[in-house]
Amino acid sequence: MQPKNKERLLNFRRANRKLPRRRMDIPTTQLVYKNPDLLSKFTTETGKILPRRVTGVSAWIHRKITREIKRARAVNML
Repeated sequence: MQPKNKERLLNFRRANRKLPRRRMDIPTTQLVYKNPDLLSKFTTETGKILPRRVTGVSAWIHRKITREIKRARAVNML
């Protein structure tokens, strides 16, 4: 069964696209607020945190990254 119009078809494809491959190259020992070079890879130029579907990290690593980015912001390292 096909969607009724082209817009619905595009939305269906967008919602069911493949996620990027999981990243396992990030050592969790380096995920600390004192390492702004690594944490800046997970933020945009304006300072927003990139979502998991863009970065490809697992959920628990993404929570840790978010926590450390917020700590780095609090002490003005990011």
